[in-house]
Order: sequence, then structure tokens, then C-alpha cells
Amino acid sequence: MNAHATLHNAGAPREWHRYSLGQRLLRFALYLLLALAIGQAMRGVEIIPEFLYDAPEQMADLFQRMWPVDWAYYPGGVHAALVETLHIATLGTILSVILAVPVGLLAANNLTPSRTINMLARLILVSSRSVNSLVWALLFIAIFGPGALAGTLAIAFRSIGFVGKLVGEAVEEAQRGPIEAVTATGASKSAVIWYAYWPQIRPAFWSIVLLRWDINVRESAVLGLVGAGGIGMALDTALNLFQWDRVALVLASIFAVVVLAEILITQARKRIL
Repeated sequence: MNAHATLHNAGAPREWHRYSLGQRLLRFALYLLLALAIGQAMRGVEIIPEFLYDAPEQMADLFQRMWPVDWAYYPGGVHAALVETLHIATLGTILSVILAVPVGLLAANNLTPSRTINMLARLILVSSRSVNSLVWALLFIAIFGPGALAGTLAIAFRSIGFVGKLVGEAVEEAQRGPIEAVTATGASKSAVIWYAYWPQIRPAFWSIVLLRWDINVRESAVLGLVGAGGIGMALDTALNLFQWDRVALVLASIFAVVVLAEILITQARKRIL
């Protein structure tokens, strides 16, 4: 803890302060900048007070329209779309792992010493993460048309940056001892990766894959809003037709799938890791 003492006179005790004058001025400047940023953001949002006043009434009216839930619509209108959402998330995750692992290995400094290749691989990972999954979906819809294929590719390309970055960091954090021991035997590059790197990064790898699948289940649920297949298309249809009881059913189904996916991930982590 920084402190400074100011001696008022020769006989007076020292007075201790937690922060120096420069630190107090810096903290004040940071708080002022934060307040200005919040104020500017609120001005940019352009909140209309009239809409805020009746928001509770509008929400109450919306919930009344959603009840009772149209459970009978589930077999014919929701189940197939929900299963398609899980397929999109699963296939997208598998495809992303296939594409991301090589890029992650190329991005690891200790495994790929070429700085040019490192920078190119990192550029690919950053490019993947910088584009939202909905934007990827719109791009692939323009190429392949609406449907589950566009959603699967959107999930995959969005996930490459996440999986590749974390795999590359896990490789860089691997201990040098086992790597040097396998290398000293004259093993090939692939053998070094399999026998020296893989045993060390395996727990992290499966944790990354399971976490990304969990995220992709959530993201794939909304891709249908732009026509990329899955439960989002059922939600979009119900919203456009003002069928609020079916909207409630779709939202409840999404919530149930997310909860089940979380339970499944937790159990899988206990058994795999």
C-alpha cells in the first residue's frame, strides 16, 4: 500500500495518507472520464421516457398473452427444430475443432518457430473471433441459401478463433521436460506432438471442446432468426404471427435444452477430466 507522510511542524506526529497526491489526482481523472463516458453513452442510446413509463404495463400484457403455453404445438412445430439446433451445434463444434487445432498449433511459438507463420495463424484466429455468429450466418446464407448448412458453417467458423487460441495457449504452457526427452530420441514432429504435447494438453483440450459446445448450443438457438435453421426459425415464425403462446413454448424449450446441456457438460467433465 502506497503512503506518504506530511510533517506539518517539527513536533507534530506524521500524518499518513493511503494515496499520494498524484495518485489521488489520477483516480479523480479516471472517475471523471468514466462518468463522462457513461453520460455520453446514455445520450447516444436516446432513451425515450414515454416508453419507460409504460414498460411494466407492456411486460405484464405480454406475459398475459404468453399464458397459457401452447404445449400441444411442441410435437409438430418445435421438436424437429430443437433437434436440428443440437445437430447444428454439435456438427459445427466438430468441424471447428478439425479446422482450429492445426491453426492453434501453428500459432504456438514453442511449436512453430516461424514468426511469419505465427502471425498468419493468429490473424486467422482473430478474424474468426471478430465476426459475430449472426454475421457469419448471413454470409453463408448468401452463399448456400437458408437452412442448417449455413448455421453449421457459421457456428464452425465462429468457433475456430476460440478453440484455436486456447489450444495454442495450452501448447505454449506445456512443460519442456517431456518434450525435450521425446525430441532427444530422434522422434518426428508428429511423434513429439502426440507423445509429449498431447498428454499435457489433453485435459485442457477436452475442457475447451465441451465449453465451446455448450456455447454453441446457445448461439445456434438464435441463428434461425436470420434463416440459418434450428429453433430460431420457429421462434421467428411465432413472433411474426404474434402467436405469443407458441413464443412462450419455444423460449421454454430453449431454456430446457440449455439447462440439460449444462448438466451434460458437468457430468462429462467429471468423467473425462
